[in-house]
Amino acid sequence: MLGRDWFDAPGISFEGVHRVQFQAMEEILTEYAEVFQDIGICRMPPISIDIDSTVTPRFFKACLVPFALRPQLDEELDKLVAQGIFEPVRHAKWATPIVAVAKKDGGLRICRDYHCIVNTAVKPDVYPIPTASELFSKLAGGVVFTKLDLKQAYQQLPLDDAAADLLTINTHRRLFRARCLQFGVSTAVSIFQRFMDTLLAGIPGVQPYLDDILISGKTVEEHNARLRAMAKCFAEAGLRLKKEKSIFAANQVEFLGFHVDKDGIKPTCEKVDAIQKAPSPRNKTELQVFLGLLNFYSCFLPNKATVLEPLHRLLDQSVPWRWEAKHEMAYAQAKQLLQTDKVLAHYDEKKPLAVVCDASPYGLGALLFHLERDGQEKPICFASRTMTTTMRNYAQIDKEALVVVFAVRKFHQYLAGRHFVIFTDCNPLLGLLHHSKPMPVILSPRMLRWSLIMGAYDYELCYRPGKQMGNADALSRLPLPAPDTVTPPPLEVLLLEMVPNAPMHAEKIASCTLKDPVMSRVLRWVLHGWPAETPDSRFRPFISRCHELSAHKNCVLWGSRVVVPSSA
Repeated sequence: MLGRDWFDAPGISFEGVHRVQFQAMEEILTEYAEVFQDIGICRMPPISIDIDSTVTPRFFKACLVPFALRPQLDEELDKLVAQGIFEPVRHAKWATPIVAVAKKDGGLRICRDYHCIVNTAVKPDVYPIPTASELFSKLAGGVVFTKLDLKQAYQQLPLDDAAADLLTINTHRRLFRARCLQFGVSTAVSIFQRFMDTLLAGIPGVQPYLDDILISGKTVEEHNARLRAMAKCFAEAGLRLKKEKSIFAANQVEFLGFHVDKDGIKPTCEKVDAIQKAPSPRNKTELQVFLGLLNFYSCFLPNKATVLEPLHRLLDQSVPWRWEAKHEMAYAQAKQLLQTDKVLAHYDEKKPLAVVCDASPYGLGALLFHLERDGQEKPICFASRTMTTTMRNYAQIDKEALVVVFAVRKFHQYLAGRHFVIFTDCNPLLGLLHHSKPMPVILSPRMLRWSLIMGAYDYELCYRPGKQMGNADALSRLPLPAPDTVTPPPLEVLLLEMVPNAPMHAEKIASCTLKDPVMSRVLRWVLHGWPAETPDSRFRPFISRCHELSAHKNCVLWGSRVVVPSSA
């Protein structure tokens, strides 16, 4: 056996395995210590800001500063000049006033109001900002995580002369010309995200979101290699990080409001506590704030049953504010929808995907999950929405098809280009949207349009009994609210109305349909579901074609043809 003195020779301290694992990472931080020094200026080409040349430059005088705050403000201005972020000038065509805002640590933050001055002349710079789901979809297999925070992020990017003149500020002392990008410019977010994506594009496992960076690795060695590559890239570019706000080689971190570890993502304890301790709302605005906070974690809410329906109805414009016992009960139950033990698995491109979806009379619900080898279904994301007034009048078969289209559109980023399975509890839907069968000859225009949409995906439609659809069923019965938009009617249905001097109009057919003893019952079945047994022989032709029938403006349609009652 070896004694403890043996550990000194190879440089291994007797502090446990963790110390041995992190020694390489500490060497990286020491090698690239310059990355954590005072703020520097990026050594990349200067950034330009496109402006509308027809806009006249605007010069605003400086705002008055209380005498008590001037020493602190002067100190902050001198600091920015010393860092090379601003430089004093005597003349300028553009000038934006500043406002001093107190920080939590007692210092001052200089805020620049570019909203009404510079942003009116800046041309839009469209660049996609990654969503949380896009960032987390690349963390599959991650065990070790590092979270980094850039120091005065925007102010590390240099500006060209034209952009520097544009962002000049006017203070109680004099004019200061900006030499670096400033927060508050309408295009600053797009500019900075594009810069970070381009800079770190060649390093796998590194996900930048503006001034926050998340690094993941399946092993400590892989994590350290990625950290070293990123640190080298930052050192060469001259960028700086906040070491005191960074977390290195941890098995769990908080990123963009989510708790991230090897098992997946889940809500943070702080956000869950904020929701569960929220007081009862006193008006519609406060209720909207609560629901908005709850909806931030909508991807974690698999059991959104009818509990929120009273709260949604209370937000209707035609409903006056009146907080009653049923609302208080729904509010209390809503707080329990979100729990910290709910974990969503990391999306993995190598694992099979499946979608389960279901429609209720007023909502759509869908669940995206991985099918594991042992048969487990690990949820990746939940989705739901309310149906518009028009959608609620769809036939039930149309609603079941609608939720399938909703699901593939909602999860398009995950599903496009991959084979996946769709589970539905509507067995007749397999004959209409089946993946390996030709489209039926008779289809409603709406169903035909959806069939063409589904043709762009590589899917397999399978039947699953309703009792096994718990997650999607709950989501559909308490969906997230959606705008009540008007869906344009199918043009083919209106051909009869477009014929000049037509002998029959849709209004007359609808009136006759509602009065006809046979057609009125058929219309009700199309909208609300078909009976298990045929009442009498008069209804057999309709029941045999029940999956080909739909309704529009109280008219029964067979494909794109109108079924005219005998009394018409």
